[in-house]
Amino acid sequence: MDPMPATLGELRAANFSVPSVKTELRRNLIDRLSSGDDLFPGIVGYDETVIPEIQNAILSGQDLILLGERGQAKSRILRSLTVLLDEYTPILDGTEIPENPECPVTEAGKAIVREQGDDAPIRWLRRDERYGEKLATPDITIADLIGEIDPIKVAEGRYLSDALTIHFGLVPRMNRGIFAINELPDLTERIQVGLLNVMEERDIQIRGHKVRLSLDVFLVATANPEDYTNRGRIITPLKDRYGAQIRTHYPESAKQEIAIMEQEASQFDMMGRELHVPAYMREIVAEVTHLARRSSDINQRSGVSVRMSISNYESLLANAFRRALRLGEPEVVPRISDLSFIGPSLQGKVEFEAMEEGQEDKILQRIINAAVKTVYDRHIDTDRLETVAMAFNEGLSIETGEATPVEEYIDMLGRVDGLREAVAELAGETGPGQVAAAIEFILEGLHLHELLNKHGLRGQAVFTG
Repeated sequence: MDPMPATLGELRAANFSVPSVKTELRRNLIDRLSSGDDLFPGIVGYDETVIPEIQNAILSGQDLILLGERGQAKSRILRSLTVLLDEYTPILDGTEIPENPECPVTEAGKAIVREQGDDAPIRWLRRDERYGEKLATPDITIADLIGEIDPIKVAEGRYLSDALTIHFGLVPRMNRGIFAINELPDLTERIQVGLLNVMEERDIQIRGHKVRLSLDVFLVATANPEDYTNRGRIITPLKDRYGAQIRTHYPESAKQEIAIMEQEASQFDMMGRELHVPAYMREIVAEVTHLARRSSDINQRSGVSVRMSISNYESLLANAFRRALRLGEPEVVPRISDLSFIGPSLQGKVEFEAMEEGQEDKILQRIINAAVKTVYDRHIDTDRLETVAMAFNEGLSIETGEATPVEEYIDMLGRVDGLREAVAELAGETGPGQVAAAIEFILEGLHLHELLNKHGLRGQAVFTG
């Protein structure tokens, strides 16, 4: 349609039909499913669980709520729903809220159509303008979400009973679009009752003034299951109004966790240096998060976000890059010793259960050690490293560390019987940086299997028999 109709008459002449928002979402979803297009690009791990349930909710025209702990892509999914809206939709021009030109809902909109008829002006709203979002907090008022009497309009001479005195809130302003409420249970019960009316009865009470608004809005929300289901912080009638209650979850495999953290991690300039991240180092970062989600020392009610994997991965790469800068090395390759520097990003993403003060570092180190051992057992058969372990039993001592140059690791290949073969089997034909990383991984694994002794401080270690 070019040029786009500018009046109601031109819109009618073009035989343009304005569907309801839910009909529009449903129609565009059907087109995407029929063509095989990806509905939520960048959302990993939900193809067989969450996404089909969202599709069913849209196909059945149901408002929906996503239940899940922090860091499960709930807000990202809701924001992605705009791809199912038409690129442009017509609305009346000159009204306080977006209105269907053929079916206005406010008194102001009805007056424009009644007085101007086919000459009523319209404008075209982009899909990204049709999404609104609000984080629920206890201080939100009915005025914020629904509306309030505007004293300026009253001062201009209108009566309080006049619907034109209303200043509309966030929900009506998202008419003809999608409105999301994050952390729904944090709304007070009084506000939840007001939202209930919007979803079902469409009757809105503003300071005793009853307004009937047939809002055309797709209402979606997010909530933490702990607040939504156990603490009774949401009124039952409102819970009943959401047609679909969909449970999100954390990545079910390390592979999915790795895909997310590589996709979301910040990409920085390595100043001409080549970045190589061994597969086992990626797996260790993902395994740390998975083990934290199962740890009895970590508060599981608040969840362990995927953001922890992302932040830990970024910290790991940052320390490897810092080493390359300090030592003038051409490669940036994360090593086991770099894990000592993910503490700040790790501690900021978990909540500990009640314990003695100062135990947090020990708990996190146990989780990291368990992650390294798990990944080591996945990649290496310890029985085949007997020659390496025996070399240390004969009095050999090896020093490693996050600041140790790669040349010293290359020298270790000739000093430790069987180490060269073990590195080749793990890393193949690789550069010096990856050889250094493989040596640290092998030695750490032998230590965790109690075949080597390890002494040292943060980022530095001495391995002996």
